[in-house]
Amino acid sequence: MDDYFRAFEDRRPPEPLPYSPIREMIWQFLAVLTLVVGAWYISWRWTSSLNPDAMWFAVALVLAETCAYLGLVLFVYNLWQDQPVTIPDPPATVDQIDPDTPDPGRPISVDVLFATYNEEPELVRLGLIDAKALDYPYPIDIRIHVLDDGKRPEMRAVAEDEGVGYITRDGNEGFKAGNLRNAMEHTSGDLIVICDADTRPFPTMLARTLGYFRDPKMAWVQTPQWFYDLPEGQPLPQVLAARFGRVGARIGRGLQRIFGEHRSGTDPFVNDPQMFYDVIQRRRNRVNAAFCCGAGSIHRREAVMEAALRSFGDAVERRVIAAEEEITLESRERRVSPELMEAIRTQAVEAEVLTPYRFHVSEDIFTSIVLHSDRERGWKSWQHPYVESKMLSPQDLLTWTIQRYKYAGGSLDIMFNDNSLFRPGLTIQQRMMYGATFYSYLGAIWNVVFLFAPAIYLFTGIAPVSAYSNEFFAHVIPFMILLELSMMVGTWGIAGYAAKASYLAFFPVGLRAIWAVMKGQKISFPVTPKDRQSGNFLTLVRPQIAVLGLTGLGLLWGLGALVVGGTPHTLTGVVTNALWGLNNCVAMAGMIAAALWQPPTSTEEVPA
Repeated sequence: MDDYFRAFEDRRPPEPLPYSPIREMIWQFLAVLTLVVGAWYISWRWTSSLNPDAMWFAVALVLAETCAYLGLVLFVYNLWQDQPVTIPDPPATVDQIDPDTPDPGRPISVDVLFATYNEEPELVRLGLIDAKALDYPYPIDIRIHVLDDGKRPEMRAVAEDEGVGYITRDGNEGFKAGNLRNAMEHTSGDLIVICDADTRPFPTMLARTLGYFRDPKMAWVQTPQWFYDLPEGQPLPQVLAARFGRVGARIGRGLQRIFGEHRSGTDPFVNDPQMFYDVIQRRRNRVNAAFCCGAGSIHRREAVMEAALRSFGDAVERRVIAAEEEITLESRERRVSPELMEAIRTQAVEAEVLTPYRFHVSEDIFTSIVLHSDRERGWKSWQHPYVESKMLSPQDLLTWTIQRYKYAGGSLDIMFNDNSLFRPGLTIQQRMMYGATFYSYLGAIWNVVFLFAPAIYLFTGIAPVSAYSNEFFAHVIPFMILLELSMMVGTWGIAGYAAKASYLAFFPVGLRAIWAVMKGQKISFPVTPKDRQSGNFLTLVRPQIAVLGLTGLGLLWGLGALVVGGTPHTLTGVVTNALWGLNNCVAMAGMIAAALWQPPTSTEEVPA
């Protein structure tokens, strides 16, 4: 086993971002101002700025800008309001999380499930050891199980060595979702903790999360995922001090006070999920729309099984109705006999599979939608603010690509093929939050326009606007400044540029996922590799290299056109598109560097 991560065992996760009502009011003011100015800018773009001699280019760009603005509206709604960081008191007995229990006073029982397929058994052992150290202030029944879809004797041996349960099955139907369903048939805990093969729970996991289940409608709690093996990098003051001495250190500290902490040499793949969990997910709590993300989540068994039974009943009813319609069409009878209907229903029940976790590459978000749409029971979810486990990050671009493709393809498959946004029972607020998630994966379409637009102008001199005039800059500059200010305040404490650059450079994977779903291809269930893959992965970043190369060549061509003359190029047009293209190139360069990144060998010194 490649145990490079042992060098990082002493690392501790970041604290949750603190809540500040003053900062929140400033954010909300800036956000509203940004949306108003943005609407003014988009309206002007459509009505007064299009180049009539190049409508193919002008309309494509303004349409991309409009789509991006709609995404901004959803993002602002998502981030609108936070809540203070609080931890509810842990319950002592089962009746405190289930008032209707027939066995009040009994200790709460928790099943901790480690789903594994082909990962190293010794890696899973580390998670089992940590799970056995889970602490709780009251007597509690913790049952740990290895769910081995690989059916490996060495994995069974590890489970026996650690004194935990070992559950396997004959086939692999449904992959991880099927593995979890099988485990639920062999376990009976009141609550279920979902762990991946590399999940390492902290002792506080149960003590700080079970209090949410005092609310009998709480279906699941998601904890933040934290990758403890990421390169930590160096703080900006330290980097500048190494080059410019004390003056550089002072400048670095001043910049961080204004723009927040910045580190150089951090994770090349932008795996840090703090933006997602500490900002995006946490602020969905206010409308009960934080969704499950798999590993590190705690589920109420009753909620999961009830959702499964409802889905099972709906699926059986759809089969029965379809069969009834087919028979009446063929026989031209207006009704089907009761005996035949009973036989049809029996056959439908036998054909349908009860799936607590749907057999889908994004079973976690789909299950979340099913539970949130159950108005009759009113199931709730919560994004817990504290990190309660650690896990391993993708260590190469191939692994990163596999993971992101699964996220994008799975989410888009749910959006297009399950009509999830219009599922009965979801509130308007929940639809907007889920819509923001799905819509973000469509961004690859308009990002292509933003990435190649500068090169088109630099090579041809054809502008998408009627002129790069003072009126153009008077509209675009206020919007861009307000956008940066509002996002900086709204995500204060998180380094935002790396996430934005990664989102922009994500476009090839996003386009591939969109195309696959539109063609009706089934999104596969590949296991995300836990070991570092060797070599470089430049073949995976050919589109990003193309953006960088075309922009660079276009800049040289545009400058040459200004010198020679006789083309539609203007100085303001070349400068504007050169700066725009430079921002694109910086984003692409990060992804290209990630393709070449090699982790330090085990013999190299690991930076503190």
